[in-house]
Amino acid sequence: MLHIKEVIVVEGKYDKERLKTITDAPIICTHGFELYRSKRIINSIKTMAKNRGVIVLTDSDRAGFRIRNYIKQCLGDSVDVKHAYIPQLKGKEKRKERAGADGILGVEGMSEKLLEEILIKVANTTDSEHVNLKPVDKATFYADGFSGKPDSAEKRNKLAKHMNLPNMSANALLDIINKTYGYDEYKEYVKRL
Repeated sequence: MLHIKEVIVVEGKYDKERLKTITDAPIICTHGFELYRSKRIINSIKTMAKNRGVIVLTDSDRAGFRIRNYIKQCLGDSVDVKHAYIPQLKGKEKRKERAGADGILGVEGMSEKLLEEILIKVANTTDSEHVNLKPVDKATFYADGFSGKPDSAEKRNKLAKHMNLPNMSANALLDIINKTYGYDEYKEYVKRL
């Protein structure tokens, strides 16, 4: 069981149940877009985030990214919001009759082992060393052609797809790479393109 300091924010109750099998961290459920209507949920996140820090672990679909951005906007710069990302894997959860709108698995569909690996990369844990990843700077990202050039968006989308991530802006992708993969793993992905 992972002993994580931060509060973890997930979208649904099944995501929460999945995480309870691997960590004793406090988990707040947004209940999807109810977060937009419920001051109670966002106030709970704010209060706990100030005391413990926060990790946002939503699905890697459009809805998940909207929720991430809303949480970051609500918390502002006063709290360091850490983002944990699951890969974009095609499929559907066992309990569902059909796949979601984007046709990819959500947090509840990920294996416990994969969720542990993802959380260990971003969390402050008491039972394992925090992984200090060497970051990729903007100059390297530019030199590799993922920003500032006419074909950067296309090249960046190719890299994101290769990393099982959705298409996103240069800054957002660089942020994910630095918080989840680090320089060495990034360079390995670049070689394989």
